[in-house]
Amino acid sequence: MKHSFLLLFLMFLATSCQFFETERVSSEKIYTEEIEAINWKDVDRYPYFSNCEDSLEKPEQKNCFINTIRTQIHQSISHGSLVAAREVYDTVMVNFEVSSNGKLSILQIKMDTVLQKEFPNLEQWLLESIDSLQPVSPAYKRGIPVKTQFVLPVVIQTN
Repeated sequence: MKHSFLLLFLMFLATSCQFFETERVSSEKIYTEEIEAINWKDVDRYPYFSNCEDSLEKPEQKNCFINTIRTQIHQSISHGSLVAAREVYDTVMVNFEVSSNGKLSILQIKMDTVLQKEFPNLEQWLLESIDSLQPVSPAYKRGIPVKTQFVLPVVIQTN
């Protein structure tokens, strides 16, 4: 009886090692899985100005950021003398980015040639209004500041 119990115990020890084995996972496999899981088109926190710092939800953060820029552009354009020879209703597309260190810069301004002829200073006013918005805090992805790009439509309408 003692021998059979001892034999059973030894067999259990010999076969139980497989239950304690762990699967080895390479660091490259973990890195690849993590990279594939990241949504590169989205950020964890949008860029923000000091007036938007209290926005907790991502949609509120983005709306506050865009509305602050929109308000500044509107004020800058309305202070300029927008006098047109004819009625104008057009959209200017302003492509801009916020760098990872918080610098706001215009990449491109797309506007119709008729609009350029009607308002030759419009591009300069847009550039000045964006420059006056410094400083801005950058967007964050996984706790790291990242560069983000935006396209802002600006509607120009005269009465």
